[in-house]
Amino acid sequence: MITLDTHALIWWLNGDKSLSGTALKAINNAMKSGCIYVSAISAWEIAMLIRADRLVMAMPLNEWIEKIEKLPFIKFVPVSNEIALDSVNLPGEFHKDPADRIIVSTARINNSTLITSDKKILSYPHVKTWIGNIYLCNFYSVAFDNLYSTGVM
Repeated sequence: MITLDTHALIWWLNGDKSLSGTALKAINNAMKSGCIYVSAISAWEIAMLIRADRLVMAMPLNEWIEKIEKLPFIKFVPVSNEIALDSVNLPGEFHKDPADRIIVSTARINNSTLITSDKKILSYPHVKTWIGNIYLCNFYSVAFDNLYSTGVM
């Protein structure tokens, strides 16, 4: 089981080569087992990036999210009371970004590995992580066949 940080979700669905080969392999393995978690806060983060003109989508965000929700191996995880409370009470020192705290708590509560390239999250010892940054890789997988055929990409 894995949880995708917001940027990892975007990179993966767009085939961005910023995603490391190791992270991509973990995603592909999780896809086969049908268990890729995405925090619902990621939809909020993406909407905020679009609103701030830091991200441009090829389609309306609502449509993009709906297409992702239909993928059988993706599960959007709501911000439950347990996740919300854990995000406020994370052990040790962690930065104050509420979305990152919720994503970290989502991975912790679901006992999953978090795919991220966020240095602050990677240095936090209380969540399992895969590094998802700057290794170039060429890939084409069944996942992207499925995403293209569903119109997500």
